[in-house]
Amino acid sequence: MTPFIGELIGTALLIILGDGVVANVILSKTKGNNGGLIAITFGWSMAVFVGVYVSAAASGAHLNPAVTIALAYAGKFDWANVPMYIAAQFIGAMVGAFVVWLAYKQHFDDTEDPNNKLGVFCTAPAKRHRTHNFITEFIGTFVFMFAVLSITKASSSLGSLDALPVALVVLAIGLSLGGPTGYAINPARDLGPRIMHFLLPIKNKRDSDWGYSWIPVLAPIAGALLAAFLYGLVM
Repeated sequence: MTPFIGELIGTALLIILGDGVVANVILSKTKGNNGGLIAITFGWSMAVFVGVYVSAAASGAHLNPAVTIALAYAGKFDWANVPMYIAAQFIGAMVGAFVVWLAYKQHFDDTEDPNNKLGVFCTAPAKRHRTHNFITEFIGTFVFMFAVLSITKASSSLGSLDALPVALVVLAIGLSLGGPTGYAINPARDLGPRIMHFLLPIKNKRDSDWGYSWIPVLAPIAGALLAAFLYGLVM
């Protein structure tokens, strides 16, 4: 795979499995209905695991514009490739969201709560306060990026299991910091599916909450950049 295809496929798989577990938990009449936060956090961590090990060899498995921008800022990635990576990530996220809608079409139709339908695609805060919501997403992405930069490669490859540390970081963030905002920590993961929620013919859907949409885009980028800056100072 080329880096573009690697990022596209990896991000699509991330969203198919990540948004998929949310759909399984919160949509009506599914086998996983009411599975709760634990199911969602484990599902998202495994989504990261799959996306990373599928795309790592081709693209380095960024799967996240905040990661791509922070790595470029840290001098670990060529700025010239940033637009291409981000484009692939957003396209992949939108493709993944479409697949989730297709897989759960009947359950979207059966679900009465329009907030739950939107919640499959993108995050929303438990308590809406722009400053605090921004801070929470900023902290979550800072922890994620600093941890990712600190992961050291083993002397010998473990194959697909090399992707496990990143997945465990996402699991920890979800369990510890996921309550206030749903821990987007990834602009493509939130905005790409949000756009698909706006475009898809979902029965009895609500608006796509554009007033909140900038927070899970800008806060992760800011948090990742600060993590890259501090990592460069102390490591």
